[in-house]
Amino acid sequence: MFTSPFSTAFEIGGFEIKMYGVMIFIAIICSILTINFVTKKYYKEIDTDVLFDFYPVLIIFGIIFARLYYVILNFDYYILKPSEIIALHHGGISIHGAILGGIIAGVIYFKKNKLSILKYADVITYGLVVGQVIGRWGNFFNSEAFGTPCNLPWKLYIAPAYRPVEYCSYSYFHPTFLYESLWCILVFLILLFGVRKIQNGRCGLVFYSYFMLYSIGRFLIEGIRTDSVLDIGSIPIAQIASVLLFITGAIGCIWVINRYKNCPQD
Repeated sequence: MFTSPFSTAFEIGGFEIKMYGVMIFIAIICSILTINFVTKKYYKEIDTDVLFDFYPVLIIFGIIFARLYYVILNFDYYILKPSEIIALHHGGISIHGAILGGIIAGVIYFKKNKLSILKYADVITYGLVVGQVIGRWGNFFNSEAFGTPCNLPWKLYIAPAYRPVEYCSYSYFHPTFLYESLWCILVFLILLFGVRKIQNGRCGLVFYSYFMLYSIGRFLIEGIRTDSVLDIGSIPIAQIASVLLFITGAIGCIWVINRYKNCPQD
């Protein structure tokens, strides 16, 4: 059984530092370390100095778009409470928005510097997945991103104040944040020890494979979450985004397998 112990990590001058923010910070650091390790070990032709110059741009775009995406999907709430738009410590960022922001940043930066977008996208993808593995635990400390009621051995206790109205009489729920974290570990292992080994010089194969692999897990997990920010009909927007991302990944994989052969070999 999981129980969220606290949401505040510590205080500085009376200002609370939330565990959510701490976990996002740790996720970013671990992402950078992962990219650096994978690049030096498996993609030695890639310039790590270029990556370090790009990280600030990537982080800024990723956070801005992750928040903007979430705010847009919850527009009715934030139009009434505009001061909450910048309250990141309360939670509310979207991985689909972060991916979009990262892609925009990469296209602008690498095109401007006349570098291969897909070559760098491949190595950055490894860090992205590790960041998701760790970042999802921010949801744990915020008592959010949980699923429907359950009584499994790994059930998650949610305090009454955080329970959806329709489930106020239930105490234990699916820890969907944990499911996604574990799924991302599997995705990382498949990319590093599977896709990478069959890449055979095709830039973008890891990047597009991530789209497909992550989307499968997110689509299934989203089906049991209770906090979908927006539904179209009866379908959560995250599931629709996952389908579109999967299709994009499939098309991208087919394209790079048939057309693109200029990445560094192992």
